[in-house]
Amino acid sequence: MNNKNIIDFIEKNAFFQSNEFIPGKTQIKISGKIYDQNELLLGIQSIINGWWTEGEFNKMFISKFSSFLGIKHVLPVNSGSSANLLAFAALTSPLLKEKRIKKGDEVITVASCFPTTVNPILLYGCIPVFVDVNLETYNADCDLIENAITQKTKAIFLAHTLGNPINLDKIQKICKKYDLWLIEDCCDALGSEYGGKKVGTFGDIGTFSFYPAHHITAGEGGAAATNNDLLNKIMKSIRDWGRDCFCETGHDNTCQSRFCQKHGELPQGYDHKYVYSNMGFNLKWTDFQASIACAQMDKLDFFIKKRKENFNLLHKGLKKFEKHLILPKEENNSNPSWFGFLLTVKPPINRNDLIEHLENSKISTRLLFAGNVTKQPYFKDLKYRICGNLKNTDIIMNSSFWIGVYPGITPEMIDYILMKFEDFFKKSEK
Repeated sequence: MNNKNIIDFIEKNAFFQSNEFIPGKTQIKISGKIYDQNELLLGIQSIINGWWTEGEFNKMFISKFSSFLGIKHVLPVNSGSSANLLAFAALTSPLLKEKRIKKGDEVITVASCFPTTVNPILLYGCIPVFVDVNLETYNADCDLIENAITQKTKAIFLAHTLGNPINLDKIQKICKKYDLWLIEDCCDALGSEYGGKKVGTFGDIGTFSFYPAHHITAGEGGAAATNNDLLNKIMKSIRDWGRDCFCETGHDNTCQSRFCQKHGELPQGYDHKYVYSNMGFNLKWTDFQASIACAQMDKLDFFIKKRKENFNLLHKGLKKFEKHLILPKEENNSNPSWFGFLLTVKPPINRNDLIEHLENSKISTRLLFAGNVTKQPYFKDLKYRICGNLKNTDIIMNSSFWIGVYPGITPEMIDYILMKFEDFFKKSEK
């Protein structure tokens, strides 16, 4: 089947969602994937190629993604959560010598998070140290971070909340002053900029997610990115079972010394393909996923533009309700690629009442992930430290939620959303 036949088949048989919007009946989703025949065509090509692990589409994606970010190394993985795991695992490698993060070391982060930002810290026996966040930006209060630093502090691990960049000027200065690692969780922030530079390129490692809710999708998938050659080497090893061998998939004996090296206490000449220098996993994705992501990358600038437009329309329309709502505010010196529109209700408005009204009107809502992760059931017996208090984090847990800005939301849908907010506040004021 040639490309023309494939395209004809797709156009005749593929189902694409109708754009018709019926107010009150059509669900306004919080997020979703936007695709056309290009994703399907490349996906079919990858299947026909018969090389279903990492292959040519993977190389193509790495080139596109590294060029977009302006970064040296990109390692695709099977999810954004795996990217976070890989990034933190790399910082525990013995190859980092005295800078290696060890069990019992502390890592500064926030509790108003998605759990898989914090879970790698716990998994490796380290102590998450939580600082509070600012309302409006919903990012870490940088003025609190220095107070949280002790002799055990080795890293800062923070997400750009719903696409809003953290204050990277302050964070970088703190990391430099105290010689700390910085991991940027950019799973919700692909394309966001700080000072004209893409997030994910400021820290030692940036992480990204390609889950269907995010800025681009491969179904599942993610990536870790770095400019550090040693960290890239370590992450590639950990992602690929922990092996010492650096041959590309499908290649053997790139080093020309596969059977003539000595490693640890293994016999002389032990096959280098089965020498493991790190405790690793298999976190790779498939070439099928890479093919979908390649097509998505060609749409990324449009996706970002639409997210910003939808955010601005919502902000303009909801501004008259600031008596009842705290509206989101972008970090100074930043240009966010928004993932969602985050709101905090003010007393006496009850969040659940407003959410119920929106959901009954077919407007999807979400809370800010774990709210306060220390209150989650699985955190009950875990070891962590709070610096100061988490007052604003608890406000988020009790009073915040977000609605979508993804490119599938049209101006007509936004008009309807604004009307439903107005209906609610009119009733609440009676």
